[in-house]
Amino acid sequence: MKLKEWTVFAVLGLVWGSSFLWIKIGLAEIGPFMLVTLRLLSGLIGLLVVMRQQGQTFPRERSVLLAYLFMGAVNTAIPFTLISWGETRIDSGLASILNGTVPLFTIVIAHFWLHDEKITLPRMTGLIVGFIGVVVLVSRDFGPQGSFGGNVWGQLAVIAGSICYATAITFSRKYLRGQSPVVQSTMVILVASTLMSATTPIAESPLRFPTLPITWLAIVWLGLLGSCLAYLMFFYLINAWGPTRASLVTYVFPVIGLILGIIFLREAADWRLIVGSTLIVGGIVVVNLRRQAKAAPSLSAAAD
Repeated sequence: MKLKEWTVFAVLGLVWGSSFLWIKIGLAEIGPFMLVTLRLLSGLIGLLVVMRQQGQTFPRERSVLLAYLFMGAVNTAIPFTLISWGETRIDSGLASILNGTVPLFTIVIAHFWLHDEKITLPRMTGLIVGFIGVVVLVSRDFGPQGSFGGNVWGQLAVIAGSICYATAITFSRKYLRGQSPVVQSTMVILVASTLMSATTPIAESPLRFPTLPITWLAIVWLGLLGSCLAYLMFFYLINAWGPTRASLVTYVFPVIGLILGIIFLREAADWRLIVGSTLIVGGIVVVNLRRQAKAAPSLSAAAD
């Protein structure tokens, strides 16, 4: 793997890991639907400029367009909204940790969807460890007599967003291989932006538009960096490394998100947060270390 690819990987981890902080900042003034809509519009403008400069064209095949319709909804519009809504109820650091469960859900979904991604004993071990970590985190906000509190629903919303990402990653591997990173990024954001622009006036009424400079800064950061640049880098890594290694960028989310939340938002970290996040990251590492060891020969051959 080249230095350029590792540089892209590091920058992507920092950009996406910090997104949870900027989502929390934006939500201080506007609602989650409006935040996602403006974020996507900002990212779409940047991607259209890049697409025009590179002379790329939109796909016209019906099957490809339908695939992008699915990706726009499941990979972007729905999880962006779920995570943003979840952060109205939980800390940004906790959201970043729960979003780090994407590889665990990917393994389960890929087992039933892809013929060469079956669950093995080591993978099952990692899944169990990671699931225990999620239970520990969610247990922080159980109410009296085991009832769900508002914070639990926020956690479940972020977990549901992670399941959407896992589904989309598996779908992309199966149906969108070989597409240009610029076209993939633009089409996914275009579809998601269209869906959110139509949904937001219904979901949030009356609409609240941002007025504070810090909110606009959050929107521009999330749009131009967290959506435009990050999507270009992620689809580049998928083409260069494959979806399995590219998904390792989620390792960085909990570390960056937790540190930024504690430093800038004074978010608290109790023992459940530390133990739960350690178990989740540990489960992901167990699963992927075994996968990388087995996949290394074929990846080397492909690189040659």
